[in-house]
Amino acid sequence: MPELSNQLPAKVRIVEVGPRDGLQNEKAPLTADDKIALIEKLADAGVTYIETGSFVSAKWVPQMATSAEVFQGIKRRDGITYAALTPNLKGFEGAMAVQADEVAIFGAASEAFSQKNINCSIEESLQRFKPVMAAAKAAGIRVRGYVSCVLGCPYDGFIEPEKVAEVAEQLYAMGCYEISLGDTIGVGTPAGVKKMLQAVIKRVPADKLAVHFHDTYGQALTNIYTALEMGISVVDSAIAGLGGCPYAKGASGNVATEEVVYLLNGLGIESGINLEKLLEAGWFISDKIGKPPVSKVSAAYRAKC
Repeated sequence: MPELSNQLPAKVRIVEVGPRDGLQNEKAPLTADDKIALIEKLADAGVTYIETGSFVSAKWVPQMATSAEVFQGIKRRDGITYAALTPNLKGFEGAMAVQADEVAIFGAASEAFSQKNINCSIEESLQRFKPVMAAAKAAGIRVRGYVSCVLGCPYDGFIEPEKVAEVAEQLYAMGCYEISLGDTIGVGTPAGVKKMLQAVIKRVPADKLAVHFHDTYGQALTNIYTALEMGISVVDSAIAGLGGCPYAKGASGNVATEEVVYLLNGLGIESGINLEKLLEAGWFISDKIGKPPVSKVSAAYRAKC
């Protein structure tokens, strides 16, 4: 079994998922210009990886219907990855048409969630990804993999760590350069996170893993700290705590990027992100969707302004 690090990383890479995962379930319609402005503000703050949009059916995810327009409207900056979610070959082709830097595919560790979310079994979903992986390889495009429900499922309940490890290993073997492990309904606690990561790290190196926590039960930051202690140095988060899961009743949003950066700053861990500028980006998009940021850090800073 690989040794598990108890040393906190010196640097953490933030994967900002707000413009895609965060906004996709927001009911307030946003224009492409609004999304472009948010992405520019995130870039100004020093964010180096931005999930910019997704190429899925507009029927199922109306908020993402402007993804091509967003990609075409952003001002590309050196050192920033502008990524797209592409569940199938058609989506991949759409992402390539607007020159997405990277693409992502998503599976689940829960059979029931896979059926509800993408209408197929886990094994069928993995088979569907093969054409995307082949096309990406031919185009020289990196692919990131997501695994949903790594700590619990709204339909199947508890998910065995070995099941998570199995799916993560298959995505890694397919060619995904990084696997993001998502607590989709936010039920995880540090003990569960530790057990899950111990199982996954036996099959996929820690430096090829990322964590993606929702804060439904207020455990996201403690879960992130646990992951950092175990050698994980990539964290997914969403500006202003945007997002949620339409298939998981009561699931709150992604952990707020503001909260993660505040935590990292307090630990002396480098992220390269300017917290003040990040807060401004959160306030901007929250005003656009007409509700306050979920982030307590944001609320505290805004009260001081």
